[in-house]
Amino acid sequence: MKRQAKSSRETLETSVTVELDLDGEGTTETSTGVPFLDHLLQQLGKHASLNLKVWGEGDLEVDAHHLLEDVGIVLGQALKQGLGDRRGITRYGHAIIPMDECLVLAAVDLSGRGHLSLEAVWESERIGSFDPRLLTEFFRALVFHAGFTLHLRELRGGNAHHLAEAFFKAFARALGMAMAPGGPGIPSTKGSL
Repeated sequence: MKRQAKSSRETLETSVTVELDLDGEGTTETSTGVPFLDHLLQQLGKHASLNLKVWGEGDLEVDAHHLLEDVGIVLGQALKQGLGDRRGITRYGHAIIPMDECLVLAAVDLSGRGHLSLEAVWESERIGSFDPRLLTEFFRALVFHAGFTLHLRELRGGNAHHLAEAFFKAFARALGMAMAPGGPGIPSTKGSL
């Protein structure tokens, strides 16, 4: 069974389309109008071994909030579609990733239930023109629309660019582990996720 999906969202504020292949080689094409978000999405595709295409545009003259949230929504919808009934997956994944002085923990449960716990202290309010605090909005939208639990923890902080990138790499590794083939059937004593 091919684990592929495509999802789109059009509002008065944004237009976003995501295509993904959960069993890819880590190739990415991103064009959101927010270069740092494109950089982070490339990390996600590469380190989760997803083939990922993301196109987006939005009211960036206001700020990047609407676009980041909607990219999270659409990516979440595509992940949910690609995972199907989640039969045969490992379900759980975790990673601890260093990025120079930063150290980050990520844990994923593809439970069917959306929950985010993110702990970070940002050294600066900007990475170039990007506000890293918007990453909470991205991840919140992602987990609620994909239906999974995600814990992200800053274990040791420092440069905001390094911290943001470590979060995406750790999340990617944990997601890749959780999506990987596990035993037969649904990985739950309930018989469904």
